[in-house]
Amino acid sequence: MAGPPPVRVPRPRGRGVDLDSARRAVETVKAALEYIVVGPPIVHRGPAGDVHVDVPLMYHDFALDRVHFDPAMNCPSPKGRPGRAWDVEVDVGVVRKVMEGVLREARVIDAAEFREPEDAWVVPLAWKHIIIAHIRVSSDGRELVPDYGLTDEVRRHVL
Repeated sequence: MAGPPPVRVPRPRGRGVDLDSARRAVETVKAALEYIVVGPPIVHRGPAGDVHVDVPLMYHDFALDRVHFDPAMNCPSPKGRPGRAWDVEVDVGVVRKVMEGVLREARVIDAAEFREPEDAWVVPLAWKHIIIAHIRVSSDGRELVPDYGLTDEVRRHVL
C-alpha cells in the first residue's frame, strides 16, 4: 500500500525587492487614475434584511477592485469594512453619483505592497483619510492587473 503523496514545499524565489518596480507600479496607477470610472453598483441583500453595496472601479471594461459603499452613511466604507445597513432603500443612481464625486477626489498613496502569491504589486487608492481600494499592478510595475472574478460578476450583473 502506497502512502500519501509527498507535500511540495514552496521554495523562496530568491529575488529581492525591486524598488524601481514599486515606484513604477505607483506611477502606473497615478497615470491610470484619470481613466478609471465607476462601474454599476452591485446591491447584495442578506437573509436578515441587511443590504450591502459594492461599487466596482472599471478600467477599459475590466474591474480593478470593489469599493464598499455604506448605504446608511451614503459614502464609501474603508477597505476591509463592508458597510451594511438595515431598513434602507438603495438608489443606485445616487450611489453612482456619490461614487463619481469620490473618485474625482481619490488619490494614489505613494507606496506599494508586494503580494508574492499573486506576483503583483498592490497600490492603495485613498479618499479623504481612508483607503477605499487596492489596485493590482504586474510585478514589473508596468501593467494594471484586473480582478477577473469581479469583472465576471459585473458582466453578470449588467447583462
